Amino acid sequence: MRSQGPSSKSSAIGYRPRAFARMMKGSQLSSSAKRIQKELAEISLDPPCNCSAGPKGDNLYEWVSTIVGPSGCPYSGGVFFLDITFPHDYPFKPPKIVFRTRIYHCNVNSQGQICLDILKDQWSPALTISKVLLSVCSLLTDCNPKDPLVGSIAQQYMADREGHDRTAAEWTKRYAQG
Repeated sequence: MRSQGPSSKSSAIGYRPRAFARMMKGSQLSSSAKRIQKELAEISLDPPCNCSAGPKGDNLYEWVSTIVGPSGCPYSGGVFFLDITFPHDYPFKPPKIVFRTRIYHCNVNSQGQICLDILKDQWSPALTISKVLLSVCSLLTDCNPKDPLVGSIAQQYMADREGHDRTAAEWTKRYAQG
């Protein structure tokens, strides 16, 4: 089933499937480029809920993604932009994903780096960018304060959840709502 709303509009982030297909036609692709192209086709046809992603331009290895904050959490209603960089040995190495939109989250530091096990030691070539984006999205509803990048936010989350959620919602309103 296709999701509706911002996540189903690949053109919103600049990706045009037909133009990209014409550009790639006849070119020799490495195995990593073929895998990325396959995942691009899949995510364009059936994007994960609340997510969209595609190449920044004509570079298959550099993508931009959006995640709409899920309802029922302090990030609800926010639109978060992420940069995705695929290594040339993808899928044997994980993509690098960085939040470009500021977010108050114990698993995301001020540079936008994400603490998520599947982007580090739990990476598997069986994972796809769609599955990774779903995992990043689930971090917005269920953070992991036991493995934080920002210890002070994790401490606040555990000691003063209401205060944490209020600050996270304020940041979402300030930085993630146009």
